[in-house]
Amino acid sequence: MSEAAGTTGRIKRAKVLTVANQKGGVGKTTTSVTLAAALTRLGKKVLVMDLDPHACASVHLRYYPEELQNSVNDIFFEHSPDPGYMDDMWDRIRQHHAGLELDVVPATIRLAELEVDLRHRKGKGAILQQSLEHVRSEYDFIVLDCPPHVGILLVNALVASDLLVIPIQTDFLALHGLKLLFDTIRVLNKVLPKPICYRVLPTLYDRRARACARVLELLSFKMKDSMFTTVIGMDTRFREASAKGRVIYEIAPESRGAREYEELAKEILVL
Repeated sequence: MSEAAGTTGRIKRAKVLTVANQKGGVGKTTTSVTLAAALTRLGKKVLVMDLDPHACASVHLRYYPEELQNSVNDIFFEHSPDPGYMDDMWDRIRQHHAGLELDVVPATIRLAELEVDLRHRKGKGAILQQSLEHVRSEYDFIVLDCPPHVGILLVNALVASDLLVIPIQTDFLALHGLKLLFDTIRVLNKVLPKPICYRVLPTLYDRRARACARVLELLSFKMKDSMFTTVIGMDTRFREASAKGRVIYEIAPESRGAREYEELAKEILVL
């Protein structure tokens, strides 16, 4: 594939946004698909990749694992130095979501077998990063939705990442998951050529709850410039959209939750 040059003559190269937290229920998948949709609404070309064996992002976008012939799994099992082969693989695993005008690489439960299947593979932590090089010139952003546990998939996503987005529920118990993720980041930073860049995103914020306000205050104090100024509040429209296999922009584009993710997208554009 030829690399596209921008108006300034520079080679177009997608920024990889890894959305991860080692605690579930913090709005990780909602953040992945809604942020991707918000970026497309701002005129950006976006690819969403589901790296979670539970395939929550895939289902959210109406791609059902049992109906798929190809998935993100192919990246880890089909490999060849031949550029033509890689182009063909990417053509097979990508789906175009016409409603949201973004591309999707869905997941299947077979991803759960990677730990065993790749146990003897050299350089297994950089498989995704190397594969993404074949398509980075086609996008402005690539959004990776990660599983909520440490393993080969999360390591691949962190190695490939330009910016780690860490959704964290404004709840005291959620702070523990943040510590676990930072432990993983510290280990990887010892071997990576450059430190992992990250920003914390407060989610599920209830403006009526003092406990939420206290957690937000603690996060602001601890994270300082490593936290987004955007805060994602509670909005029942997220749940309604998910139940319908839709993103919030498809059912309530003027809702508070939709506007907040647009603000997050704008923040990311200037980083």
